[in-house]
Amino acid sequence: MKILMVLTSHDQLGDTGKKTGFWLEEFAAPYYAFVDVNATVTLASPKGGQPPLDPKSDEEEAQTDATRRFASDAKAQAALANTVPLAEADPYAFDAVFYPGGHGPLWDLAENADSKTLIEAFYAANKPIAAVCHAPGVFKNVNAPDGEPVVKGKKVTGFTNSEEEAVGLTQVVPFLVEDMLKAKGGEYSKGADWGSYVVEDGHLITGQNPASSEAAAIALLKRLKQEQTG
Repeated sequence: MKILMVLTSHDQLGDTGKKTGFWLEEFAAPYYAFVDVNATVTLASPKGGQPPLDPKSDEEEAQTDATRRFASDAKAQAALANTVPLAEADPYAFDAVFYPGGHGPLWDLAENADSKTLIEAFYAANKPIAAVCHAPGVFKNVNAPDGEPVVKGKKVTGFTNSEEEAVGLTQVVPFLVEDMLKAKGGEYSKGADWGSYVVEDGHLITGQNPASSEAAAIALLKRLKQEQTG
């Protein structure tokens, strides 16, 4: 199995002067879910190189078994420091794509033409596409082959308005993930704030928040295995 993980290159939290980026758990938990079943994982980002880490995701209260494992994993750290530029990622070379969240993707990946082209190619080829927390924001401008929004009529989830309000960034983010998914015709649903909640609709897999990242990765692996075994 060859899996592409796409991370943000954006590190500014609006005009607050604070830093953002990708959320560590949302990268680490899926990354280890993949490598532990011997999947080949390629990391990409719009700018290539080291993607910015949301500093809050590196604080002690945000740590999990996966993030602690990453902290002592030199090989994984080296891979993260050398992501390939997204424009060079060939969708036909991978079996699935996974987008970790963090607030960064709302600014760059949601508007990125290479990301749009990549997801549309995966979707047209019926390859699994997973996104967790804020990363479902990357579907904002993505269309299905019929020209309709890729999430239209699809069961989806993503970071909730109430979770965004809880972290105090409702007025900072360029758009609210929940509102955008609904506006694009997605059949949005959610679980309890901060609890694991994953929705699958065909090849589209979405997770609500950081706690959903491992479950979303496992759902993607299950989908891949089903396809490979027929």
